Amino acid sequence: MARTEGIKDFRCYINGEWVGAQSGETFESHDPFTAKVWSRVPKCDARDVDRAVEAARNAFDKGEWPALTPSQRGHLLRKLGDLIARDADHLASTEVQDNGKLYAEMRGQVGYIPQWFYYFAGMADKVEGAVPPIDKPDMFTYTRHEPVGVVAAITPWNSPLLLLTWKMAPALAAGCTMVIKPSEFTSASTLELMRLVEEAGFPKGVVNVITGFGQDVGEAISTHDKIDKIAFTGGEVSGRRIMQQASVNFKRLTLELGGKSAQLVFPDANIDNAVKGVVSGIFAATGQTCIAGSRLLVHESIHDEFLEKFLALAATARMGDPMEMTTQVGPVTTQPQFNRVLSMIDMAKNEGATIRMGGKPADRPECGDGWFIEPTVFADVKNEMQIAQQEVFGPVLSVIRFKDDDEAYHIANDTAYGLAAGVWTSDMARAFTAAKRLRAGTIWTNTYRAVSYMMPFGGIKNSGMGRESGQDAIYEFLETKAVWLAFNKDVPNPFVMR
Repeated sequence: MARTEGIKDFRCYINGEWVGAQSGETFESHDPFTAKVWSRVPKCDARDVDRAVEAARNAFDKGEWPALTPSQRGHLLRKLGDLIARDADHLASTEVQDNGKLYAEMRGQVGYIPQWFYYFAGMADKVEGAVPPIDKPDMFTYTRHEPVGVVAAITPWNSPLLLLTWKMAPALAAGCTMVIKPSEFTSASTLELMRLVEEAGFPKGVVNVITGFGQDVGEAISTHDKIDKIAFTGGEVSGRRIMQQASVNFKRLTLELGGKSAQLVFPDANIDNAVKGVVSGIFAATGQTCIAGSRLLVHESIHDEFLEKFLALAATARMGDPMEMTTQVGPVTTQPQFNRVLSMIDMAKNEGATIRMGGKPADRPECGDGWFIEPTVFADVKNEMQIAQQEVFGPVLSVIRFKDDDEAYHIANDTAYGLAAGVWTSDMARAFTAAKRLRAGTIWTNTYRAVSYMMPFGGIKNSGMGRESGQDAIYEFLETKAVWLAFNKDVPNPFVMR
């Protein structure tokens, strides 16, 4: 796919209008492959947040949106899904130019995104209350689910559209309105998506996008008294800060944070398949996913054989232009993250881990001036080392030996995170045991990085709270109301609770 030539200017989308920041300021976004500026976006501040929130609040409280039936909301979501499918090539190439991930992966992601909109379009008119068999014969009771209100979605730079969709589709299906803040590093694809929101016919103010930095926009969102819920994907530090700020007026929260996910390879595993799965888990997407399988736990009886096969396959990875379909490992998305990954590699060396592959910037002609780091593998890692405890968010793998199943589960769980884990075994009894004993929100067995609109996703411990995708997701954007109807004409003793 071709890159956009020159510098493209974007505008925010507020109350159905394309607008600049009230300050008139913009900031630049760089193409991670060329390290050159390719776009400019508005640098918003609290004034723009107020404007967007007011638009979302008005759209929620009155006008067309609350008057729509759930089926009508579903129709709009389905239409948006169709438009995304139509423009998937353009959306994917925009995302690649902004975040440097592989076009082959981004095209697949964007091509799959419509399924979330179709799925939640179907759920919009299937959210049903209940009629509890109440133990008071002179009363009738029922429950109803109502939208939580104005939702702020704060999204990261690694998969902007997919992770926005995980929030946007169920929130709109539930009847909420939205204010979206994409990462300052990757705002372009979200703004392009708003053109399709507009074309689909969503009423003004239902979906709004403002761009800018955390200290200017993110904090104003987290503390805004007219926002009812925040759905955030990002780092643990930012998530903790959002949680603290949101607590002032008890905003509802969904937080999908970091991970330090383990892949456990047991001695009865199909080694060749496991090697492929572990490579995919850490080096696909250049390790820039919250679910990256960054800790490899291998049984001591197969450790050496597995590691040699793994290194041989990883060494064949083709680095280069992420727009090319043959590229397998792209650049790190941002220069600050590039520098951070290199510093963590140095930290691991100082801790005594043995470097078996990579460990430095990629000095290859096909990598141009981009922010590339060679796929990196550390052996002889102890789980207490920082490289095994801190999220790297880059192409860096820590290899740890284990003696038996109990030790494997202990090592895998011995982390502050609990997002995902991978299990490689041919013993189904072991697979079910592992699913029970591993403390993580997602357990994959003999596969890795599989996601679906039908399956819930989220973490425990420091990996966050709440669930995205699947039937669970829509209830993250609903409140349950209890309704009591008394049949009796005479009110009994008012001083006694009934």
